[in-house]
Amino acid sequence: MNPISATSKKPNASAHGGGVRGADLSRRSSQFDGRFGRLFRALPAASWGVEDLKALGNAMTSNAETLASDKNLPAASPEVDGKIIQDSEENSGIPAGYTYLGQFIDHDITFDPASSLQKQNDVDGLVDFRTPRLDLDSLYGRGPEDQPYMYEPDGKTFKLGKPLTRNGTAGNSRDLPRYDDGSDAPKRALIGDKRNDENVIVSQLHGAMLMFHNKLAGIMRNDSFHAVQRMVRWHYQWVVVNDYLVKLCGKDVVHDILPHLDKNEPIWKNKPALQFYKPQQDAFMPIEFAAAAYRFGHSMVRPVYRLSTELGGGDAPLKDASGLAGRFFIFAGVHLRGLNGFDAFPSEWAIDWRLYFDIGGSGVKTGIERVQPSYKIDTALVNPLGFLPEFSVVVQAKPPLTIEQLQAKEKSKDDPHNLAVRNLLRGMSMSLPSGQDVARAMGLTPISDNNLRVCKAALVDWAEAGKPDKKLTMETFQDGRFAGCAPLWFYVLAEAQYEWAKRATSKGSKGDEEPVILGPVGGRIVAETLIGLLLADGHSYLRQAPNWKPSDEPLVPDSKKFDMGKLIAFALS
Repeated sequence: MNPISATSKKPNASAHGGGVRGADLSRRSSQFDGRFGRLFRALPAASWGVEDLKALGNAMTSNAETLASDKNLPAASPEVDGKIIQDSEENSGIPAGYTYLGQFIDHDITFDPASSLQKQNDVDGLVDFRTPRLDLDSLYGRGPEDQPYMYEPDGKTFKLGKPLTRNGTAGNSRDLPRYDDGSDAPKRALIGDKRNDENVIVSQLHGAMLMFHNKLAGIMRNDSFHAVQRMVRWHYQWVVVNDYLVKLCGKDVVHDILPHLDKNEPIWKNKPALQFYKPQQDAFMPIEFAAAAYRFGHSMVRPVYRLSTELGGGDAPLKDASGLAGRFFIFAGVHLRGLNGFDAFPSEWAIDWRLYFDIGGSGVKTGIERVQPSYKIDTALVNPLGFLPEFSVVVQAKPPLTIEQLQAKEKSKDDPHNLAVRNLLRGMSMSLPSGQDVARAMGLTPISDNNLRVCKAALVDWAEAGKPDKKLTMETFQDGRFAGCAPLWFYVLAEAQYEWAKRATSKGSKGDEEPVILGPVGGRIVAETLIGLLLADGHSYLRQAPNWKPSDEPLVPDSKKFDMGKLIAFALS
């Protein structure tokens, strides 16, 4: 197939006939600047049949994890004392907490409630209801002057919710403050962005950030609210660059963009090297990032999580049960069986963050005390993401539960509850170019269709998906209708998986233990966007003090080893 014409296919007819609505619209943003914009304005939009996209999304979330001995019971990766057992789907290089730090970052910089999955969207006309800056507006809202109900009467510290325990074991964790009118209505969180309450893990992460602010406010008692806010933002921004991006994109990519970090020299001697994110005036949110590349985090979600070592939770939420033994699905169609959000959860559900970040050496522990790894960045999302609670019917059910019962039922065919389907439809509605076109625009050779596979990043699955009769490559899937023209979000996931496969296959039986990070297309878009937003913000640490680090103002003990785990441990200490 001619590589230039590969993404200029005539749109396939949809199931309702008449082609894809809006297929004849211009896809080229007229400007770099604005709330949303494009990195690759001249590239044509890719387009597919809606049913083909649904088939791809469903294939990406089709596998429910089950016990080999009983297909009706949910399974979880093994936890054995004295042994580090690497489930083939677990990413040994990235603890599970970074999945939800990524979600928290996303909610800090993007919020588009107006766009639709069902029609073409004019990117120039979309409004980002978050500032395109890493300024924690999702945490601070509009500040104590405009939203005083989020703050204590001192106007300097946040209100916190009820104390949380680890199944009765006391700690310092607190829930988010919630509105409770005494009825059975959901008790919504009173926070700057409602999405930070969409699951129990990100909810408690938001709570930890509230407590981090309050802790610094106590230390900086003679400083103003805005001075405390500045320090909170700088610690957070430093973590984004030097912890989060290094883990997900690789140190080489981060230091290539910010060479002064590698050389430890002034930034004016080693100027930032942004090749693609180049706002002419104000910062903007690239649609290639927001609607595709940054959604890589969805593939990092585990199906089940342990909140603490003290908490049980199987068929009955506070007791052990076969298959889960104290762990919970990230989402479930049964009340209190998953970590569903947008309401109060049991006060016994305090998270032990040592199970989510390497805190105090927890990264080398085994058994139920181990740090839970994230799942690998690949083209297979975990089964619970096939039925998002917000778009599903959650039911009451009695144990013993089966996998069938744990999966919520779709509310509306017009508003799909499968996350992968939603991502793919949104990418087309935003007129995104194909992954291959973006790779060529970045000066890279696109990955062959045979190596863009729908499977888990496990050596057995990788080899099996590559067989022609399986029809799980872009060369053969849906009769090759994605050949040469893969959706950008899918391409970013498949690229990370392909780069992993090249390394893993050379390591034999140890290959499944090889960590997965973003590849050249995904990693560069993600790193350039987040770093670019900081460089465009005159109040960020990269603009006001580019060589600053937390140890320069040691408000947090042992700041020389500062990372997200250290931030949370200090906040809850």
